Amino acid sequence: MVGLKPKKGKLLIAEPTLTGDVSFNRSVVLLAEHNQEGSVGFILNKPLEYDISDLITEINIPFQVYNGGPVEQDNLYFIHKVPHLIDNSIEISDGIYWGGDFESTIDLINNKIITNDDIRFFLGYSGWDSLQLDQELSSKSWIVVRNKYESDIIQKSTSAFWKEKMMELGGNYLLWSNSPENPSLN
Repeated sequence: MVGLKPKKGKLLIAEPTLTGDVSFNRSVVLLAEHNQEGSVGFILNKPLEYDISDLITEINIPFQVYNGGPVEQDNLYFIHKVPHLIDNSIEISDGIYWGGDFESTIDLINNKIITNDDIRFFLGYSGWDSLQLDQELSSKSWIVVRNKYESDIIQKSTSAFWKEKMMELGGNYLLWSNSPENPSLN
């Protein structure tokens, strides 16, 4: 499982050594794109303190919004598993899609056709220039793993997701699974 190459649909697990990094400390990132020009992903386990109706007043139903990453945090992005309902969606992999027609998405949400199990919203995204992610992988900032959840990744727990991944990795990572978020405060 450890040692995979980055690819669309894979997960990036922040190494425990990223404790000083405000954006990526204990992050689990879904790679939405990875090619020679760079990489784009969304942090899956960092919920924000407001919901979509705080940002888009036309949406009447509360949907949690997540911090997708440090790039373009004034823009809203979404991943979903209902491309048959949302036109112009881009397949990431394994039944998970990125973006699409936002106006129709608003209507589908308000009519309760799309639920929290189908879609996840993000402010911002995680982005890497050409070769930047490869350099961070070489410096052991990230672990690349397969997304075994496929489209069900949308329902994965948020706060315990990084800890869960550390436990799955086993070995020395087990020690980190129960460590405080800031070990210097221990």
